[in-house]
Amino acid sequence: MPQDFRPPLIELCVEGIDGLLAAQTAGADRIELCASLVEGGITPSLGTVRAALELATVPFHVIARPRGGDFLYSETEYHSMVADVSALRDLGVAGVVVGCLNADGTIDEKRMSELVQVAGGLNVTCHRAFDMTRDPAEALEALIRCKVGRVLTSGQRDTALEGADLLANLVRQAGDRIIVLGCGGLAPENIAEVLAKTGLTEMHFAALKDVPSGMRYRNPHVGMGGTGLDREYRTTVTDEAQVAATIAAVRA
Repeated sequence: MPQDFRPPLIELCVEGIDGLLAAQTAGADRIELCASLVEGGITPSLGTVRAALELATVPFHVIARPRGGDFLYSETEYHSMVADVSALRDLGVAGVVVGCLNADGTIDEKRMSELVQVAGGLNVTCHRAFDMTRDPAEALEALIRCKVGRVLTSGQRDTALEGADLLANLVRQAGDRIIVLGCGGLAPENIAEVLAKTGLTEMHFAALKDVPSGMRYRNPHVGMGGTGLDREYRTTVTDEAQVAATIAAVRA
């Protein structure tokens, strides 16, 4: 390992308070707190955030995303995001995670700038809405103009390995103006390679596993929320061992 090597900051994306506790126990430096990761993450409840504030030993950022799907929001959806960011600021979280696009695939600079202003002194991250933009170099400059602090991206590909060339370009383009937070299928077998190819200073992943429900009685006739019955009796949790192994692989 080179003498000047600095291990990247590791952020874990988790669902709920149990995920937060598992991630911080396994060595995460920071956490992104979400609900419903099956939808890519939406805003968690204020009760969850309050519990996290009581139990967290590392900083955590909270996603403010009113629904799954695309990042083109109605006026009412956007107003709910503003209200969420304001409430999260008042609760005292370390940061918020947001993202708004225009229909043409550009960053919605008006809304993003307003959300940064509402956040006050909080860290503001643009989530993977960035990966749905039509021109990543221009989108990065737009986020810098909006005074966003970091951008979460896989290099506009499904995995960071596939997007490594763009990630490296974004790191160079960003300089010290914005932090590029790299993500996308990071695991013990590839995280060190991604780091070497990109020069990222911060990396993000969700080490998830499905566990069977503890319910002994199971109604075979009903699936809640339109899900299949198998999904009704599975829970997605943060895999503490996988978190620890991935962190160890990039710091070895």
